[in-house]
Amino acid sequence: MILNVSGRTDIVAFYTNWFMNRLKEGFIDVRNPFNPKLVSRISMSDVDLIFFCTKNPIPILDKIKDISYPVYFHVTLTPYKNDIEPGVPSKKEIIQAIQKLSQIVGKENVVVRYDPILINDIYSLDYHIASFNRLCFLLDGYVQKILISFVDDYQNVRKNYSVLKYRKLTEEDYKMIGTSFSSSAKKHGMVVHTCFEERNLTEYGFIQDECLSKELAFRLTNKIYKREWKARKCHCVEMVDIGVYNTCRHFCKYCYANYDEKKVGENILKHHPNSSLLIGEVLPDDVIKERKV
Repeated sequence: MILNVSGRTDIVAFYTNWFMNRLKEGFIDVRNPFNPKLVSRISMSDVDLIFFCTKNPIPILDKIKDISYPVYFHVTLTPYKNDIEPGVPSKKEIIQAIQKLSQIVGKENVVVRYDPILINDIYSLDYHIASFNRLCFLLDGYVQKILISFVDDYQNVRKNYSVLKYRKLTEEDYKMIGTSFSSSAKKHGMVVHTCFEERNLTEYGFIQDECLSKELAFRLTNKIYKREWKARKCHCVEMVDIGVYNTCRHFCKYCYANYDEKKVGENILKHHPNSSLLIGEVLPDDVIKERKV
């Protein structure tokens, strides 16, 4: 079993203490987002790999040594400011954290996500090209892969259009991104890849690859994973997400996992570091089922 920590919220940034407590306890409970009375119980003895997704790895850096499982990190680092990413720490701090993370787990186990790309009057095409080039320069020797994606039409994106004001990319935009990003990455010993993007830009040197392919999963776990992740349209191997929607305090305006900021505040108040659930407690009438491997 591979744990995804997490595509539904940033557990590393805001709930690392809870997660470390769950490792010590040996199990994690996850409430079904579509059937709230159903709780899935995951035994850590069944876990082969922990796939971390975060915008801020700082809280877990000094705790990685206490994690006995193979780990793989996706760290999202974009050039947006507080108008779009109001809760994200300074990018200088995040870059320093990525450098330290790479030294701890190895650069082959850290992927930076430049994700998502949106173009507007403030964050122009030239702005992104310069930002990406600077990012590659600062992470030279610390990262081998940078994954990019383009902004999608999520509910939250539509709701925040007055802030995002993004425009549709043209073929000329894609060409400029493809050629300049590929050049910057190659100059600093990196490759750029996409995962299930409609415009994969392979004609400009990008690699089309899964976030967690069967080959990568085998390298990390020495096990063969045949099943693809049903929750996604891509061909990533199956993972189990232990997060909860509407619980991330980054409040990024393009996020698909936060779509009700009032609910975020309510959920945060229900978080207890010692609970088996990320949000709330197991209730007497909950149905707990062991997650099958």
